[in-house]
Amino acid sequence: MLYYAIALFVIAIDQLTKWIIVHNMDVGERITIIDNLFYITSHRNRGAAWGILENQMWLFYIITIIVVAAVIYYLEKHAKGKPLFQLSLAFILGGAIGNFLDRLFRKEVVDFLDTYIFTYDFPIFNIADSALTIGVALIFIQMIKEGREEKVKRNGSN
Repeated sequence: MLYYAIALFVIAIDQLTKWIIVHNMDVGERITIIDNLFYITSHRNRGAAWGILENQMWLFYIITIIVVAAVIYYLEKHAKGKPLFQLSLAFILGGAIGNFLDRLFRKEVVDFLDTYIFTYDFPIFNIADSALTIGVALIFIQMIKEGREEKVKRNGSN
């Protein structure tokens, strides 16, 4: 149950921050937080990452429903007793639903976190995108951890 609460927290923070942006900034408006590094920029995205598959909302609805169902399935059947895996799935669930709500109700995703890495202007993103990225990174860490544990177990049984 804790992991569903984490997903709900991610959704709430994501939707709150997007609401603040929509109601307080015009599209394209930018606030400097750290010059040449980090800005809050009001942006809208009708596609996926980097604007790919723009205006394919039906595809995003289908993919998100499948992802959410798979994440819930894994939380219930395969992640029990694996807190890192559960946490990663909670972040993915929260992020997927956060952007899904935007697509469903706004027909576009509200993005606002605007970063520059050296001179590269990284695509503008949001809290849901961050949660998805963190969730995927944690899954990789979980996989490495399980691989090492399996190797130790195999070597110990020889």
